[in-house]
Amino acid sequence: MELLINGLSKTYGNGVKALDNVSLTIPTGMFGLLGPNGAGKSTLMRILATLQEADSGTAMLGDPGSEAGMTIDVLKDKEAVRKVLGYLPQEFGVYPRVSAYQMLDHIAMLKGVTNGGERKSLVEALLQKVNLWEYRKRRIAGFSGGMKQRFGIAQSLIGDPKLIIVDEPTAGLDPGERNRFYNLLTEIGENVVVILSTHIVQDVQELCSNMAIIDKGKLLYAGSPNDALAGIKGHVWEKTIAKAELENYATSHQLISNKLVGGRPVIHVLSAQRPDEGFTPADPTLEDVFFSSIASEVNATPAHA
Repeated sequence: MELLINGLSKTYGNGVKALDNVSLTIPTGMFGLLGPNGAGKSTLMRILATLQEADSGTAMLGDPGSEAGMTIDVLKDKEAVRKVLGYLPQEFGVYPRVSAYQMLDHIAMLKGVTNGGERKSLVEALLQKVNLWEYRKRRIAGFSGGMKQRFGIAQSLIGDPKLIIVDEPTAGLDPGERNRFYNLLTEIGENVVVILSTHIVQDVQELCSNMAIIDKGKLLYAGSPNDALAGIKGHVWEKTIAKAELENYATSHQLISNKLVGGRPVIHVLSAQRPDEGFTPADPTLEDVFFSSIASEVNATPAHA
């Protein structure tokens, strides 16, 4: 199964270009869509989830290895998409007075699982899968953030989906809940297309074999995290500076990140050669890839008169 996106564009009524001619090939497995807030990630996710219309472009979901050659036009055949779609939005509404079991049973009914015995088996299996069986009678309103996200994954798996879209899933989760969520997503991603939209670089680095970086509606990078790291290897330099020097370095160098270590900024600079005295080579991280991609796009954009 793979998703082929070609020339997808979307401009809102206020003139904001949320997507600008985006083309991507997304194979089976975990695919990370990385970008800052407002980059266009959620717009792309909502279009693929049939909740929003695109202005132009195409998106085709198909199984190139199948003899039947099943292909769904995501933008035109919304009913067919919804039958094979699992969607976990950034925020999803639940009924606070309903238990996890009752809510999953209700969603399964809405998705066409009308046989009572089949539905009971499905709901019980899903609750076991996401480790919520012992909390099945508890109202969802009383769940922790991680439990709500696990419930969200459970409801997204109803109907044996071929495409799962997960939008900013780990925001607000503690480290333990985040690790459990990672493990669950990785297991799910072995057989279906899972698109993980996030601004958290670590999510992509730990989970995804393929990724894309998007900013201001434009696709800046598409490929594997390892290839992205190899692309800037030898070009990232590190230096510890005084806080008062930060603004000067930001204007005189291609600064891609800075963080405080022991109260002093440690900066990463992108350069083909050692920038100046005091800089040492740094092993690139996916965070460096992310910020350098965005910085390069900003520097390449011509100033308006």
